[in-house]
Amino acid sequence: MPRLLADTAPLRVPAFRRLWWGLGISNLGTQLTAVAVGLEVYSLTGSTLAVGILGICALVPLVVLGLYGGALVDHFDRRKVALIASTALLVVTALLAAQAWAGVDSVGVLYALVAMQSAASAVNNPARSAIIPRLVPPTQLAAANALQTLAWNVALTGGPLLGAALVAWHGYEVAYTLDMVLFVASLYALWRLPDLPPETPDGAAPVGRRGVGLSSVLDGLRYLGTRPNLRMTFLLDLSAMVLAMPRVLFPAVGVLWIGGGEATTGALTAAIAVGAVLASGLSGGLSAVRAQGKVIVGAISAFAVAVIGFGVVLLLAGETAPDTVVVWALVAAIVVLAVAGAADSVSSIFRQTILQAATPDAMRGRLQGVFVVVVAGGPRLGDVVVGAQASWLGEGAAAVIGGCLCLLVVAALAVTQRRFLAYDGANPTA
Repeated sequence: MPRLLADTAPLRVPAFRRLWWGLGISNLGTQLTAVAVGLEVYSLTGSTLAVGILGICALVPLVVLGLYGGALVDHFDRRKVALIASTALLVVTALLAAQAWAGVDSVGVLYALVAMQSAASAVNNPARSAIIPRLVPPTQLAAANALQTLAWNVALTGGPLLGAALVAWHGYEVAYTLDMVLFVASLYALWRLPDLPPETPDGAAPVGRRGVGLSSVLDGLRYLGTRPNLRMTFLLDLSAMVLAMPRVLFPAVGVLWIGGGEATTGALTAAIAVGAVLASGLSGGLSAVRAQGKVIVGAISAFAVAVIGFGVVLLLAGETAPDTVVVWALVAAIVVLAVAGAADSVSSIFRQTILQAATPDAMRGRLQGVFVVVVAGGPRLGDVVVGAQASWLGEGAAAVIGGCLCLLVVAALAVTQRRFLAYDGANPTA
């Protein structure tokens, strides 16, 4: 069992242990608020489109400021950057609670606050990720990232349920206020960290005196362009998220293919999260893996095969708009989507580990900024690509084609970038 369950060795480091608990608790509140905001917008407008615009309000600042936020992390003390950004997030959450308690009932205010929240996250997320390699030994990075992934997926699973329950019980104001309380755990964990100034190479300008502008951001992108192993982590992730992410299909699946409506949509969404939780919770053996490039290629291939399996289930069930749930199809779909979630979790653990271990400290913030942009933008672009295929060919065919395209791209990348397949976690090279 010790080799099966998640490796908890990084939790013996007090600073990482506090950060893990703090971020895990605050992430629960973040997911709680995300659901509450969507519900509040829908209650004010009765429009699904209005709720969808929330995603745009969050995505644009995250993409625009993600790269710049990473540059800030590389130029200043990471603890201080994270503290300032986290304080800004706490203030925005307080404003969300205030508008709910005051009964402002303005969609425009909610859009603005979500945009502000996303802008602060664009700085906070790269800072938090760049901090981890400074807290744990290189040999424990994979285990630390598995624990981070576990905490994130638990929050992703439980936060929406808690948020919906709180809104139903006592309204939006209680949900936002609870998020404020939970967020204090993150601030406490960051406050207890030691100072973490960036480790500048010999001859570099002192921290804080170099410009933090477009040139700094471009330096990070140019660096990424010359590092094939790091570049591959992003290309492989994009191949899965853009070509084969099936979540945009779930609402139609609940109506046209399997039945059950919103309940089926929720079950399919939860299946991916549950698979990710199980994979990260049973990740004890991953900390000893050295062939991390091969594991990423295998995990994303498994994700694609699972998505193909999901499409096959739909095609076998048929587009019949059933009045009741097609039980066998729902069970089969949940199983293959849980496998997809588990595979994506394993891929995420090692992609983050390679990014942290093979990147010099002076570039970690900027590369984490790119990571934030890819993770935020890839699935949303995938919603457009897979959604367009579904409108032309149907949801079942879209899942099968998307999974096949992902497999082809992964195979092409693996063949042309054999150095990545030879990546050794014990001797990280960018």
